[in-house]
Amino acid sequence: MAMKRRSKQPERSFPFLRINERESKPRKHGLTEIRGPYYSIVGRRYLEDLFETMGAYVDSLKFAGGSFALMPQQAVRDIIELCHKRDVLVSTGGFIERVLVQGGDAVRHYVAECKKLGFDIIEISAGFVSISTDDWLRLIELVRKSGLKAKPEVGIQFGAGGATAAAELKAEGTRDPSWAIAEAKRFLDAGADIIMIESEGITENVDQWRTDVPAKFVDEIGMDKLMFEAADPDVFEWYIKNYGADANLFVDHSQIVQLECLRAGIWGTKSLWGRVVTYKE
Repeated sequence: MAMKRRSKQPERSFPFLRINERESKPRKHGLTEIRGPYYSIVGRRYLEDLFETMGAYVDSLKFAGGSFALMPQQAVRDIIELCHKRDVLVSTGGFIERVLVQGGDAVRHYVAECKKLGFDIIEISAGFVSISTDDWLRLIELVRKSGLKAKPEVGIQFGAGGATAAAELKAEGTRDPSWAIAEAKRFLDAGADIIMIESEGITENVDQWRTDVPAKFVDEIGMDKLMFEAADPDVFEWYIKNYGADANLFVDHSQIVQLECLRAGIWGTKSLWGRVVTYKE
């Protein structure tokens, strides 16, 4: 895998000011994954600036919407190589569900190509397609045998993942959270490294947040094996407020500074000002 050594945290400015200190990478707690190219262009030069200023706080970068399939191969390689230099893992995002409809040969070719290009993580989602749990398990096994990390995305909303209007999602209905939790447990038992919790149906495109759903996941599985999609400041503020600075979160690349200020306890909204604290041995 790309990251085997423990990186040294660079000395920050104003070191005399007390903050909630972060573990050095590779971390096990308080993971932050940022969205790469999708809603805006994120290329090598942009990432160089981002990593120069905030790279110590980024654990992984996730391509979205299959954006890598539109980019020149060398541009994809350049982004992946830069991420690895900064001890940042690279995820495909959930594009495999688009590949699934092209058949098994396409899936195997896709996984092999991801390995060849240097990806570290293949996210396995099924927001728009219906596959059995056994099929999920076979995909996890394929990814792991290829030497990559499998990261299933689990949620309660069918049709999630494509910025679908709230009314359309509401018409689709939602799954029982207990079913999603049971699936997540099977995926972890099969060797998945961590579970991504899809926000749609919980905090995104809903009339009222289903805060009971993440609570059930945390109660049944624990924080360390869960990453919550929180690509909106109100959402990641809620997770930090309710689950602490070490919650594993997926945010947009544009929000990394705001999120890290919350984790560090140096800034925040009125309800969080001065209240995000940690205790480390």
